Amino acid sequence: IAYEAGYIVSEVFWLRGGAVEFFALISNIPRRTMASPWSLVITGVANDSSTSPTDVASCSAIRATFINSTFTPQFCLATTDLYGKCTTTHSGTSAAAPEAAGVFALALEANPQLSWRDIQHLTVLTSKRNSLFDAKGRFHWTMNGVGLEFNHLFGFGVLDAGAMVALAKQWKTVPARYHCEGGTVSGLHRVLGVSSLLISINTNACQGTDTQVSYLEHVQAVITLNASRRGDVELFLTSPMGTRSMILSRRVNDDDHRDGFTKWPFMTTHTWGEYPQGTWSLEISFNSQVPQTGFIKEWTLMLHGTRDPPYSGLPVSDPHSKLAIVKKAHEERNKFTILVKE
Repeated sequence: IAYEAGYIVSEVFWLRGGAVEFFALISNIPRRTMASPWSLVITGVANDSSTSPTDVASCSAIRATFINSTFTPQFCLATTDLYGKCTTTHSGTSAAAPEAAGVFALALEANPQLSWRDIQHLTVLTSKRNSLFDAKGRFHWTMNGVGLEFNHLFGFGVLDAGAMVALAKQWKTVPARYHCEGGTVSGLHRVLGVSSLLISINTNACQGTDTQVSYLEHVQAVITLNASRRGDVELFLTSPMGTRSMILSRRVNDDDHRDGFTKWPFMTTHTWGEYPQGTWSLEISFNSQVPQTGFIKEWTLMLHGTRDPPYSGLPVSDPHSKLAIVKKAHEERNKFTILVKE
């Protein structure tokens, strides 16, 4: 528990729907949706194959993963169990929750001044890709506009406790966070099952205002739509730097045909560190063997991030680290901006 801007901020971890959600609890008001900027979603991965377990879904909000046990004897993870017993089959996302909590606790012990946003930045910058892969071949590793690799199943990679603690010791609190409404598209836009619909918003990211965002953390697409079968709807968001995120995938058990989504905030962290100015594209399509139809009624682009470079005050010890890569990208962008102004 820490104090931040006059509020008591608790860092809480629990298992939810095949993922671990880390969120800030401010004044006893929890932001519990996994599509929330206050959430840090962690998933589990099998350590003998580096593949995702069967109970984990793809999600553009997943930040990182934790390698934990399978039922292979040489990789057993032992822990306490019910009725005063022990177990050696602790695995999946059930194991990822306490393991991730332990890593974050070590970081907070190394630097008690870390805020909930600092923990999120540390997670992005110190997680490792390692040999993680999707055994079903659905999702591949992609690099965003500032050089950060991500995967829809594994986020930015495996949590690295040693790297996180080391960076936490020299960490400087990130600049103030701002929220910018980047634009809205409204009116009925029909989506047919045989083709996809592309809608764009061109934004200056509130440049020149009190809520200007120049370096991204979280991006939300707040959407209202209806469909003949909601579970077949897929949504993709593409940033001005070309990063494409699947913010909604097909859901086999979602048979809704009446309620749809009303101002539903779909979130991605895949554009972390990118620059938000420019054209954002939302692609709506159906993934179905049966013809479907639908309407999107409204889309609002919400940008969350900082006005100032988040890592400018941090020293770089490893030129190949994520910190070095992103910091260099930001510095080169600033030089270009200065040249343009001159």
